[in-house]
Amino acid sequence: MSDGGLPAHERWKKLRAAAGPVDPAELDALWADLETVDAASVLGFWRGFAFPTGHPVERVLARSRWHGKRFTAPDDVQPLVCRADDGSLYSDTASGRGEASLWNVEFRGEVTATMVYDGMAVLDHFKRVDDTTLMGVMNGKAATVSPSGHLFYFGLERE
Repeated sequence: MSDGGLPAHERWKKLRAAAGPVDPAELDALWADLETVDAASVLGFWRGFAFPTGHPVERVLARSRWHGKRFTAPDDVQPLVCRADDGSLYSDTASGRGEASLWNVEFRGEVTATMVYDGMAVLDHFKRVDDTTLMGVMNGKAATVSPSGHLFYFGLERE
């Protein structure tokens, strides 16, 4: 393993600081080592970022000026909070085809907090890095797998 056996939190810091590209296999390995998280514990406002793996979703989010996600309640989720030209934040319901809800869903053999988009067959699964940081992975049908076959990985930091 190229990380020298570092603990998950240290590997997270290294990958978070990487200018790119990040190997999706390293993200897969890190994901496997993180703790699951309950949907109720992720309520709040989170600032997001994409890991630079070359996944096409990275460019889409950059163009939309994606800021993060807002989990107000399990049935009230704004998945694509973006920054407008005037600096204000808004929920981009056009790109997200609506908003979303929050559930505990099984992914890769574990039940963890998962955001389900209202208008797309897309799920964002989350695992805990620490009390203020989540790792996310996008899963589903619509454009979630890159041409090279990897999923889109991102991070969320509590605001």
